Amino acid sequence: MKFKLLNPGPERSFAVVLDPGDEAMACLGAFARQQRLDAARFTGIGAFSQAVVGFFDLQRKDYEKITLGEQVEVLSLIGDVALGPDGSPQLHAHVVLAKRDGSAWGGHLIEARVQPTLEVMLVESPSYLQRRIDA
Repeated sequence: MKFKLLNPGPERSFAVVLDPGDEAMACLGAFARQQRLDAARFTGIGAFSQAVVGFFDLQRKDYEKITLGEQVEVLSLIGDVALGPDGSPQLHAHVVLAKRDGSAWGGHLIEARVQPTLEVMLVESPSYLQRRIDA
């Protein structure tokens, strides 16, 4: 993973580029902790060699996992960073992915392996967000 600070403030802006094999959510989470982000928004494009997305099941209050075990293009990655209940940065991301035949799949991004790259533009918000669990 590489990054460049594009704007030092008051809303810091970063270009973050993930490398082949990087796990997208883990890398972005580590970046958020490293930069001490209390609140931010991000968008991205690129490709994954495999991905797991989720659809939230209201009855079970958990994600139904959908595994895509093939190369996919990231048509749209959007998300945010907010402080979790424990005070550490947490990511929430949704993604739209395209298969070779042009069909699109999407959902809550749970995990994904970058191949060949993922380019993320991240902008820090001037005040923090606190995420709370809503039973």
